[in-house]
Amino acid sequence: MEQETITILPQAKIEEKGPVIEITGLVKSFGENNHVLKGVNLSVNKGEDLVILGRSGSGKSITIKCIVGLVLPDEGEIKVFGENVLNLPTSKLNEVRIRIGFLFQNSALYDSMTVKQNLAFTLQRHASHLTATEVENEINAVLESVGLAEAIDKMPSELSGGMRKRIALARTLILKPEIILYDEPTTGLDTITSKEISELILDIKKNNNTTSIIITHDMACARLTADRIMILKDGVIHAEGSYLELEKSEDEWVRSFFI
Repeated sequence: MEQETITILPQAKIEEKGPVIEITGLVKSFGENNHVLKGVNLSVNKGEDLVILGRSGSGKSITIKCIVGLVLPDEGEIKVFGENVLNLPTSKLNEVRIRIGFLFQNSALYDSMTVKQNLAFTLQRHASHLTATEVENEINAVLESVGLAEAIDKMPSELSGGMRKRIALARTLILKPEIILYDEPTTGLDTITSKEISELILDIKKNNNTTSIIITHDMACARLTADRIMILKDGVIHAEGSYLELEKSEDEWVRSFFI
């Protein structure tokens, strides 16, 4: 199970102008022969849902993991809220991280904890100033927002794949992030549940005014959630546009995603 490795501190929200994420010349290799990212450039505007598509192993997930420091790039610049996060001291980096939520592909719930304990643990680590009553209220509210108030005392093993994903989303939302990075939010789910998760992503944007990057290979999710789509190929952004624009692209390789 992938564990949280980020320590973060409370930070007041600040209104931003222009892009809230800017990536320039991002390069990442694993060993001498596995050159995954070869100069990725992208930006995400406040309130936008950007979908990144690409074949397996194209570096989609690596790109967003670089944003929060789960993976360190070899070269490039990553600005979040105008700050180059690669050059920030730990204390300043943590102030940026508190404003970012990350939904892991496998949900990364703690299997030995109930749903309530999973959510409480997150608040205890990152919002220790809250009273017990405030923690209880936050947990109840966020479970209501993902439609799973009745699951509060269940163990992760008792939840379906879709329910686990919703609880993972609740854990992300409980810290009220301004940016959410979704790593394959519908992977492994059936068509109906995938649509429900995609619709929940839209609800989160509407209700919380979040900015998001959504990594997916699920074209139904991309069609429903994307304000804009970028497609990675050979370590760089190969194409960019709306779903309808890319679906009608003259580039045969780009159109192959939409068949």
